[in-house]
Amino acid sequence: MKAFVVAAETPKDESMFSEYRKGVRATLEAFGGKFIVRGGGNLKLFEGEWPHTRLVIIEFPSRAAAEGWYRSPEYQKIIGLRHSSTVSNLVIVDGQVD
Repeated sequence: MKAFVVAAETPKDESMFSEYRKGVRATLEAFGGKFIVRGGGNLKLFEGEWPHTRLVIIEFPSRAAAEGWYRSPEYQKIIGLRHSSTVSNLVIVDGQVD
């Protein structure tokens, strides 16, 4: 079953966050990850509360692949850039695309 990383982010340091964004794509390839949604600026809230300005959804072939990516040395090298430059939430969820 596929797994998805869903990240809701509000950048607080655009320059540092830009460095993170430049590096993240290369960390996905070994785990079969691909961006489904990557962006902000055009979010429109219809229900509830949504405090973040960006939404990212990354598809992986499995939960093991998603968790492997998150824990990989390559991603761990840049994760500090995200932590330091944004306020964010990140979850991994199982699912499928029909």
